[in-house]
Amino acid sequence: MSWQTVLGFEVHVELGTVSKMFCGCAADHFGKPANTQVCPVCLGLPGALPVPNQTAIEWTIRMGLALGCEINLVSKFDRKNYFYPDIPKGYQISQYDLPLCYGGQIVLASGKTIRITRVHLEEDTAKLQHAGNETLIDFNRSSVPLVEIVTAPDFDNVEDGVEFLKEIQQIIRILGISSADMEKGSMRLEANISVRSDTSTELPNYRIEVKNVNSFRFIKKAIEFETARQIKFLESGHVPVQETRGFSEAKSETVSQRSKEDAHDYRYFPEPDIPPLEFTSEQIAKWRSELPKLPVHHRTELISKGLSSTQAAIIVSSSKRLAKFAELAMTNDPKIAADAVINVSEDKLDELKIEKKELITDESIIRPIAEKVIAANPKVVADVRAGKSQAMNFLFGQIKKELNVSIAAAYSILQELIK
Repeated sequence: MSWQTVLGFEVHVELGTVSKMFCGCAADHFGKPANTQVCPVCLGLPGALPVPNQTAIEWTIRMGLALGCEINLVSKFDRKNYFYPDIPKGYQISQYDLPLCYGGQIVLASGKTIRITRVHLEEDTAKLQHAGNETLIDFNRSSVPLVEIVTAPDFDNVEDGVEFLKEIQQIIRILGISSADMEKGSMRLEANISVRSDTSTELPNYRIEVKNVNSFRFIKKAIEFETARQIKFLESGHVPVQETRGFSEAKSETVSQRSKEDAHDYRYFPEPDIPPLEFTSEQIAKWRSELPKLPVHHRTELISKGLSSTQAAIIVSSSKRLAKFAELAMTNDPKIAADAVINVSEDKLDELKIEKKELITDESIIRPIAEKVIAANPKVVADVRAGKSQAMNFLFGQIKKELNVSIAAAYSILQELIK
């Protein structure tokens, strides 16, 4: 029997606000002396009342808008009840049935659509530090604003999963709402993993959650190990136990942590100390209009300039590469600029210079070559007429082999001849 991975993600992102989610303590906790940025609210002391961070709420909505989500004009916070040493109150203030954002999507380079189930806001937990047989608790991280991005189980391979996670990190950084630095824990990855027969269309009746992974490389290893582990269970006639697991970097394998809770186990109910949140359509429209150009828009723009989807993805994946490409493309052909930027290491980009080449724009020189290329490639021409934009890139490439031609001039003539 052949098996298929069923995969979804939960991405946790600490927002880069000045203060915490429900109090005025500093939110920048990394590297600070333990338990020096705390107050009665984030320590969960009796009688302390939470006050929501307005900036964190706005930034969460901006993240949702960047992912194409709908925004609930009425939202609320809920209590998620569970007992663990890093939860000082015995519950976490989170969101349940009325998250700030829901129903978005991201389109991968392959054209596959990944559904975003929800984007909600909650408070981070304290941090446990294990030392020998002791466990110490640092409450500096307690109540830092934490955005959770939850996908549908739309992935069937780890490569698409890693591409998605890198896209999320890039969007976060472009929005300027977090450093999304996984080494510092400001972006943490969790995968929900199941396996089914490749002839089945039903979701498996179990799922394993691998929590708190801090690199793209490790999440890939965790998914690969966990998929293989589950297949062994299924091939022996057993269903894997639904549980939460961690990832051991030293062993490159997942390890059991605790049984997996369902929503009813958390006994959610509305947070009584925080009134519902209300927004207007005008507010949402304003925030949507202020979104910066996102990676998908950069890629589309580069492809329209004649670059392949692979070239566009490589350039857009790095802000340094994108900036250098824009600089070089101002004085040169975009294809030449793309090749130069892609074929140099990131730390050499600042030194990269290419001489400006005079591009041929004379229609009388370009037209005969374009006519020859069109005559030699009738199937590609048919693809262009059928709306396949990549086919036009191929024709341009054939002209480029013979002439150092301006992309704008060549495309104009090709479009005229193919009508």
